Amino acid sequence: SVPLLQAARKKNSLTLLELTEAELEEQFVRGDGPGGQATNKTNNCVVLKHIPSGIVVKCHQTRSVEKNRKIAREILQEKVDLFYKGEDSDVFKERKASEKQKQEKKRRAKENLERKKLFKEMQQLDKE
Repeated sequence: SVPLLQAARKKNSLTLLELTEAELEEQFVRGDGPGGQATNKTNNCVVLKHIPSGIVVKCHQTRSVEKNRKIAREILQEKVDLFYKGEDSDVFKERKASEKQKQEKKRRAKENLERKKLFKEMQQLDKE
């Protein structure tokens, strides 16, 4: 699943395949997970299926059915785009770029840790 902030940001910057309502099958079911009686009594979990590709998305991120419907459509649109375009998809390219950034950040943190370690060792040698 895609975090809410990323979904909102991606929607503006990416060119995704458009979905038509005729291609979608929507159901409202009871959500699962923590929440007890509030979750067990309400049908605010949205299950959205893209009929041509068979991709199914289940969204129960908020208590509002309308918000869950919107989020489910955004997630489904990204998944369908990725399914049909593959590596040419903007979603795929953005994921690769963020993965590369993450690895670079990890590498820099590791280098800084090594520098700190060497600095401490040098200080210990100077004291002796």
